[in-house]
Amino acid sequence: MMHPDPNLMTSRRGLMLVLSSPSGAGKSTISRRLLAEDEALTMSVSATTRPARPGEIEGRDYYFVGQDRFAKMVAADEMLEHATVFGNSYGTPRQPVEEALAGGFDVLFDVDWQGTQQLRNSRLGDALVSVFILPPSIAELERRLRDRAQDSEEVVRRRMSKARDEISHWAEYDYVLVNADLDLCTKRVRAIIEVERLRRRRQSALVDFVGSLNREFDALQATERES
Repeated sequence: MMHPDPNLMTSRRGLMLVLSSPSGAGKSTISRRLLAEDEALTMSVSATTRPARPGEIEGRDYYFVGQDRFAKMVAADEMLEHATVFGNSYGTPRQPVEEALAGGFDVLFDVDWQGTQQLRNSRLGDALVSVFILPPSIAELERRLRDRAQDSEEVVRRRMSKARDEISHWAEYDYVLVNADLDLCTKRVRAIIEVERLRRRRQSALVDFVGSLNREFDALQATERES
């Protein structure tokens, strides 16, 4: 009797991968690398009440909604997590994530520690894998923020002020990495993904596969009794 296709053992429910860090620690660059290299990984698209910026596309970068619509989505339990940041509301619509996980895709989230807690406490919390990215030093964090040349001095100071609070939640994450070397840190996140994909509870086809092995044992024993 032939074994079932061994590839069936990789059939699995997807995982929710959270990458969190203070701004400037490198999570956005790591996320872009992971998404470019891994077809089974997709980025969660948030809903937001802020206006679209030049070049942003509805459904790719964000779902742009009004404050009233956002509030109704929260009230109807259509959000896995949500928060208000600098006067604008952001949240993760539940349905697209559920559909991706059911299809065996992993969903990448760029949320802070509060969003991570909400995801962990949601109905999909068993699929969560959380990773916190630390900078090698505070001086290096500030240097990276300034080198980006994207933010005003006021915004840089505000991000640095917020960083201490964000870093204080490092112990709430499953994995914690120091991004002193971007290539090495990205490699380690990839390793985390691979290990988590192989966890027994995520491989939904294993039960059927082991059942087929037992049926082979039964058939073999029956043949031995007849001989």
